[in-house]
Amino acid sequence: MATKISADGLPGSSATDDLRSLHSKSLAILKRLQTHALDPETGEKAGPTFPISKAAELVDRTASAIREAERDGRLPERSRTPSGHRLPYNLTELDKMRKVFGTRPWRDPEDTPAIISVSNFKGGVGKSTIAVHLAQHFAIKGYRTLLVDCDSQASSTMMFGYRPDIDLGENDTLYGHFHDPELLGVRSIIRDTHFHGLSLIPSNLKLYNLEYEIAAHLAQTRSFDVIDLISNAIGEVVHDYDVVIMDPPPALGMVSMAVLQAANAMVIPMPPSVIDFSSTVSFVDMARTTMEQLEQLGGRARPAYNFIRVVASRVDENKSMHRELLAMMRDVFGGSLLTSIMPTSAEIDNASSRLKTVFELDRPVTSREVHMRCVKYLSAVCEEIEQEVIGSWASRAGEVLA
Repeated sequence: MATKISADGLPGSSATDDLRSLHSKSLAILKRLQTHALDPETGEKAGPTFPISKAAELVDRTASAIREAERDGRLPERSRTPSGHRLPYNLTELDKMRKVFGTRPWRDPEDTPAIISVSNFKGGVGKSTIAVHLAQHFAIKGYRTLLVDCDSQASSTMMFGYRPDIDLGENDTLYGHFHDPELLGVRSIIRDTHFHGLSLIPSNLKLYNLEYEIAAHLAQTRSFDVIDLISNAIGEVVHDYDVVIMDPPPALGMVSMAVLQAANAMVIPMPPSVIDFSSTVSFVDMARTTMEQLEQLGGRARPAYNFIRVVASRVDENKSMHRELLAMMRDVFGGSLLTSIMPTSAEIDNASSRLKTVFELDRPVTSREVHMRCVKYLSAVCEEIEQEVIGSWASRAGEVLA
């Protein structure tokens, strides 16, 4: 094999050496980011906390009702800071409040849990951003929530404090479950997170191999049952939860099809650009065609969805083209397009660079105005989807969120 010669005539490093060095340096950066995202006192990621006014809103009671419950012993007496301010409440404490007040929003056991796929086969549309914020929104509101990361890029997994290909092995993801479902069991790969009420099935790069292995399995057995891999896995645990959020790969491959077969609802992020609009139209058509082919060739039932909604993502309202395309999307999609939009925001980017979501920030990174505007937009998108979810539950039919 010829030795690589550098410009000065001396032996140079090979491409693999260069890539190995780059990988090592990249891991060091990831470790640094992970460390910065941890609570300096506990060494772990910390969930959000809320002042009594926000806590009261989230548990559907007044601040006075919380104070009264603390005075009469139904809730623990609240500690205060050295300056006399009441300490904020975490999600575990909100859950206890809901139990005391009887205000938990959980579904009736007879209601089918919502299984929502946040899907598009184009990257950069805000898919993982919406999936993680949506899962955290449901947890904050008190729903028992499971986030399933099916994307081998593992962006969602990273937001929960993991370096996917360092901290997780192949048996920690759906990849391991696929190879030995009886031995491992899907419950063994579900992890608690720093968000009380939010569990995670993580992902890492090994999950990418499923694309080829599912295809090979189909070719060898000519059985389409393998497409039910994710559906069967979720089916083992789904009734432990109210809402399951799935983050599939940004491609309409085997894993994405398995996700779409497992879901009973879909959210499609779509930025208001010509390229993204065209790509999403193709995604919708290909998803429909593939489901029909699975129905014909595999003799399987077509998935029944409670709702399919498009959300305008990464919107810059200062751009005239975005405004024009957004108006066109509203005209074309009508009620299938969420009224609320997810804007492009420096606050989302800055939070992500800290391995956090906007919902996790304890203080604005940009400015209070930008932060509050971003939270408002994100919350509005999540609340519209929450409304769709409770509208699919017979026990809460006709209920409108305040």
